[in-house]
Amino acid sequence: MTRVRVDLFSSLDGYTTAADPAAANPMGEDWGPLTAAYAATRTFREKVLGDTSGKGTTGIDDAYATAAFTGVGAEIIGAAMFGLHTYPDDPEWKGWWGDRPPFGFPVFVLTHSAPRPSIPMEGGTTFHFRSGAIEDVLAEAVAAAGGLDVRVGGGVRTAHEFLRAGLVDELHLMIAPIVLARGNRVWDDFRGLEKTHAVKTEVAESGTIHVTFSR
Repeated sequence: MTRVRVDLFSSLDGYTTAADPAAANPMGEDWGPLTAAYAATRTFREKVLGDTSGKGTTGIDDAYATAAFTGVGAEIIGAAMFGLHTYPDDPEWKGWWGDRPPFGFPVFVLTHSAPRPSIPMEGGTTFHFRSGAIEDVLAEAVAAAGGLDVRVGGGVRTAHEFLRAGLVDELHLMIAPIVLARGNRVWDDFRGLEKTHAVKTEVAESGTIHVTFSR
């Protein structure tokens, strides 16, 4: 059965970064320290950077990174994650990932600028742009996933939309051992989530706290 999954990053005080429209820091100034443990994993280096040397951490953080890439058949992301806040009028813009994005399946981009043509990429990724209700986009993504899971990617506002609608089956938070005191609040729509989802907590060698809510 297809499940809807979300992976989010958080600081100890419950913030994730606010996207910066400047191309130098598209995910926000604090994105680096917030995601350092994930970016250091062997899985991230291989899946996102194309590094097949075997370098990178292989502990608990890597196990969660591997799980995030396993069993997914489609993804839904916000316009900011695709980069439309930085390149809103560039018809040649195809996202941050180069010619071969690390997805390999259909990706549905939520944007008010839709309709716009779909973009097929190398490796099986095709970006589709949608402006309809999230329930309708999710139904399309479920059909495209072919029985595999649908992952809801960034940003946090997109994740909150799906959480508020009760559409998320599994939420995984990677809580970095840092204090930001600024950015977008992560926990605002989570009240009572422990009553509908089983909670698991695990601390990685990096100090990152992995909290998973599963329905």
